Amino acid sequence: MTDNRRVSGEYTDDVDRTHTPGGATDPAAPTGPSADGADMASTDMSQEPSSRDPETQAEFRGRAPDSANLPMEPDAQAIRRLEEQLEQERERYLRLAAEYDNYRKRVARERAELADRSQATLVGRLLDALDDLERLVADGASASAEQVRQAVALVDRKLRKELLAAGLERIDPAGAAFDPSLHEAVATLPPPSPELDHKVSATFQAGYRFKGTLVRPARVQVYAEQGQA
Repeated sequence: MTDNRRVSGEYTDDVDRTHTPGGATDPAAPTGPSADGADMASTDMSQEPSSRDPETQAEFRGRAPDSANLPMEPDAQAIRRLEEQLEQERERYLRLAAEYDNYRKRVARERAELADRSQATLVGRLLDALDDLERLVADGASASAEQVRQAVALVDRKLRKELLAAGLERIDPAGAAFDPSLHEAVATLPPPSPELDHKVSATFQAGYRFKGTLVRPARVQVYAEQGQA
């Protein structure tokens, strides 16, 4: 069995040593709400004197209206400033208008030059056929009818070859359905059977398209009842 008096005596000596100047440590600060308030007060910066000079600090009185911070411009000065801005905008508009007019003229000139070069290229490809026609005219008097016919056929093939290569398309719609956007009906013929109604019976004059653009419609005869073509 332990001697309670001995234990309590040793504990009392240890506690006394902690409260003496020669003890190991000071007793812990008291705990509780009052202790927490003391700690917060020790760290409160608002209680320390400020390093700023209050005389040099502007006093905050709320946000003033924007107009209160702007200088008042005299009426005459404002009118003169607006007139100068208007004149600058007018000069800028005139300059842009002149630049656009020059651009429009330049584009039109370039388009015309491009069209002229394209036509010149086509004419150059047709010069061989033109030379053949000149020789045929010069030698036609001494040539036989068969020679003339063969020469004309040769020039025709050469001319059509160059035009087809340039983008020309011949329209001969005989036997096809009548298309008013490509064909011009110059005559009508009663259809011998119902399935031939509004079909092209004959081509009087071939039509032509150049690169998808209709140059001349084909003049045709159409199977149709009188007044329906």
